[in-house]
Amino acid sequence: MTEVRVTVDGVNYADDVEPRMLLAQYLRETLGKTGTLIGCDTSNCGACTVHLNGQSVKSCSVLAVQADGAEVTTIEGLARDGQLHPVQEAFRECHGLQCGYCTPGMIMAAVDLLGDNPDPSEQEVREGIEGNLCRCTGYQNIVRAVQTAAKNMKPGAAQPTEQAAPVAGGN
Repeated sequence: MTEVRVTVDGVNYADDVEPRMLLAQYLRETLGKTGTLIGCDTSNCGACTVHLNGQSVKSCSVLAVQADGAEVTTIEGLARDGQLHPVQEAFRECHGLQCGYCTPGMIMAAVDLLGDNPDPSEQEVREGIEGNLCRCTGYQNIVRAVQTAAKNMKPGAAQPTEQAAPVAGGN
């Protein structure tokens, strides 16, 4: 066993782990961060994408011991004070998901992309998320969601407001 000290979603952890434990397994099994999904175990699909020291990584290709001393952000760590991150909100607003399995990794890749390129073209979005596979959507709404988030994240942009859902059988 090897001790790992890591900050995940702003909380410090120290745990003993098997040296061969993957970061994805550590996040899910030890910390309960089940939003980090394991889709392929071969780093092809991107469902397990998290941020390691601010950079997107596929957590199924990183050992937990390699994250020792690092800061990790998962999909659960993006929302703040009960408010979705603008990329999460744009995926919801633009229907950028269907089954939702790829969504956490896709959102994490998109956040990283927008950190590097706050105003990407359609082609740049497609290139920025190309390591994340989606079998349901055809990517069109995902690309639209990323570009919508980019607009909403610009300084001075009006933020979308949550509308109350109508109550069934209401007056």
